[in-house]
Amino acid sequence: MKDRFSILDGNNFLVSDDRGNIQPSYDFPTGLFSFDTRFLSTWILTLDGQPLHALSIDDSLSYKTRFFLVPGEPTHYLDSKVSVIRSRAIGGSLDEELTLLNHADQETEFRLRMEIGSDFADLLEIKNQRDKGGHTTPTVEPNALRLTYRRQAFHRETVVTSSTPAEIDESGMTFRVRVGPHGEWTTRLNVDTVIYGARGEDVRAILPLGGRRTAADIAAEQTELIGHAPKLGCDCEPLAGAYRRSLNDLAALRYESIALGVRLLAAGLPWFMTLFGRDSIFTSLQVLPFLPEMVKPTIVMLAGLQGSRVDDFRDEEPGKILHELRYGESAGFEEQPHSPYYGAADTTPLFVILLDEYERWTGDAELVRRLEHETRAALTWLDTYGDLLGTGYVWYMSRNPETGLPNQCWKDSPDAISYADGRTPEFPRATCELQGYAYDAKLRGARMARIHWNDPAYADRLEREAAALKERFNRDFWIPDREYYALALDPRGRQVDALTSNIGHLLWSGIVEESRAPAVAAHLLGPRLFSGWGVRTLADDQGRYNPVGYHVGTVWPFDNSIIAWGLWRYGFRHEAGRICDALLSASHYFDGRLPEVFAGYARSLTDYPVEYPTACSPQAWSAGTPLLLLRVILGLEPQGDHLIIDPAVPPGMGRVELLDIPGRWGRVDALGRSREPHEEQPSPPALTLPGG
Repeated sequence: MKDRFSILDGNNFLVSDDRGNIQPSYDFPTGLFSFDTRFLSTWILTLDGQPLHALSIDDSLSYKTRFFLVPGEPTHYLDSKVSVIRSRAIGGSLDEELTLLNHADQETEFRLRMEIGSDFADLLEIKNQRDKGGHTTPTVEPNALRLTYRRQAFHRETVVTSSTPAEIDESGMTFRVRVGPHGEWTTRLNVDTVIYGARGEDVRAILPLGGRRTAADIAAEQTELIGHAPKLGCDCEPLAGAYRRSLNDLAALRYESIALGVRLLAAGLPWFMTLFGRDSIFTSLQVLPFLPEMVKPTIVMLAGLQGSRVDDFRDEEPGKILHELRYGESAGFEEQPHSPYYGAADTTPLFVILLDEYERWTGDAELVRRLEHETRAALTWLDTYGDLLGTGYVWYMSRNPETGLPNQCWKDSPDAISYADGRTPEFPRATCELQGYAYDAKLRGARMARIHWNDPAYADRLEREAAALKERFNRDFWIPDREYYALALDPRGRQVDALTSNIGHLLWSGIVEESRAPAVAAHLLGPRLFSGWGVRTLADDQGRYNPVGYHVGTVWPFDNSIIAWGLWRYGFRHEAGRICDALLSASHYFDGRLPEVFAGYARSLTDYPVEYPTACSPQAWSAGTPLLLLRVILGLEPQGDHLIIDPAVPPGMGRVELLDIPGRWGRVDALGRSREPHEEQPSPPALTLPGG
């Protein structure tokens, strides 16, 4: 049985233990959270002073859970005379129903107690506990317990009410009940989370549903969204299961933005339940062929919050696209720069890539024309603030050494960028995939300028710059004797020579010279990088390799989906299929839900993929991974007003049929079938593993 269970509705979520309890924690975000604040840090149910233990847990739906509980230790379950069903649902507020069942043949008195408390911790404080700047006041009201936190204008409240009378004190509620023989008793608890604005109003009142949604509202919305997605029919159960789970998780991760009142995708539970530029863009690219209506709000939101000034604290620069937006106390009081924070060097070119890809799928030329100014500003950033050293490459170094992110690429943990021997380079750094993104962004910007902005001269210039970047990159980043691209350049222009999964992103961007693509593909599928469950972030013979290191040896599903897309682009369909097959096989061991990351142990060592202890799940770009893998398997590519379908289904997967694929062409169907071993196989591109 799992140790933790979660329910969510957008960025309102609850994480509890396997009894449904919330224990105060500062090492993992257990509790009830909304907009980056923990509104419940204590929520503990006891019966007659005894803890309860779970017989069974129903967590099949994202927004509600039921716990079937009995008192006593697990070895004493036999002939229990009482049990409790704990049913909860989230939808802006939390509703929890407690049903006590008396299994004895006589009337019995029970004392049911709920311990209640809130530390109102900022989500960003969870790992770094510190004294709060404000104070919490509990207030006992008629049939309610109100917990109030104030720090100057920052005001949050948790209000707990009961449907039946209770003895209420400052730390909880007690119910003394008599239940007849084989009878039952029920009460309903409601936990209302209140976010006050600077003028003293509940800011969620401006949202279409006031931030208050019932389970029925959520179920109807998710059903409607999933109903718009293409219908998958296939012989491969792991693929079918992963597809269903992905659509459900993507629907559950949407939340109403306070800033614009639109529905956006949160990046992942529990740490990243907010807008993340990089995660949101990659997820949007993954879901475009399936749910294009989810993409436009993200593009508009990122454009609306584009950097407009130089702000060292927030790493903001004109034209730059944000990294992260937070609503909590530490951001509000500028103890953290996340209001919003711009510390990412890849979000800006990725924004341009997404806008172009969105128009290619949907035909929404009006949005491209409307965002011409923002797109030009993003392209300008690449050659100005992005090129810190004036070398024609995109570099990064935080303007905020105290609270800014040192690494501002997707592998943003402190030890993620290193030489092969494990040393870390100085700043600024120019990682390889940033140059690939910049190259792709310039070509896509040229396309938009020529077709939609009526500026062929600008398009010509961008194309010349892209060609020069590709030539320069293939000269400076290629390591001839090892036949792969360096992870990065250091400030002196020296190659940071670790072998990493980043080279797969280079294939996706198109910056790799055709003659070098076979060597890159061979490395990606070679034993140093490919674990059998997927491509590792760092090869297993590198100095910092660790199969359970966040960015230094683990397998990231999203990373692998982009690599598969890149292999497909260069014609390595068999190799792309191996990655698709490996990830879908892994998803089977996670009940169809690919986590943010899992361990990089070789498949020969483990019969199943090993979990990473603090991985987010669900995670938006992991939920989007099976969708992108489907695109790769079926060879889906927009071409004008038509959809090109060129399937290459991995052996053993059987039939894969995707119906009603939406786009500017209306809706079309795609069908593919794997070739079995006895059938004639197409000849894949010749691969020779570098080094022999």
